[in-house]
Amino acid sequence: MTIRFTPTEVRNAVELLASHPLIRLVTEIDDNGAIPPRRVANTLSDLSRHQQRSATDAARAYGLVRTAPGTGLDLTEPGSELADLYDAAARWARRHAYPRPVCEFSSRIRHVLDLVNQSSVVQDAEASSWLPAARPSSTEAVAELSRVRALLFQWLADNPRATQAPEPVA
Repeated sequence: MTIRFTPTEVRNAVELLASHPLIRLVTEIDDNGAIPPRRVANTLSDLSRHQQRSATDAARAYGLVRTAPGTGLDLTEPGSELADLYDAAARWARRHAYPRPVCEFSSRIRHVLDLVNQSSVVQDAEASSWLPAARPSSTEAVAELSRVRALLFQWLADNPRATQAPEPVA
């Protein structure tokens, strides 16, 4: 069964998933384990309180995190799968120096998700035509990015609520 998403649905999902605060929250928990109760502010000290609250609220609303008794804020299965998608996007970006050779982790993810979003709009065009000029255009790079795109679409198929108009995440 093939699930198709409209360009608007993909754009909505990318807008949600490319949020710097959400990326920080999900990857922090994935890398370091559950965030103890009342420790989000200390753990994500680079984010404003508003960003912390917005990211936590959105993550709960989309079923990415749960409060586990005795451990704190932890990833759900969809949250863990999203962390895997983020890792795949960041690996592709590092391998191809995208958007530039030195770049912050969440920025790499945002740029790759935006690139994947662009590719979904022109999916019938020549495979490399949607890669920005002076960026990787090798068949290998396109194939690797297509795998990231497939991971995104599989995650969206399993979590269709993310394709709806996003709840604001600062």
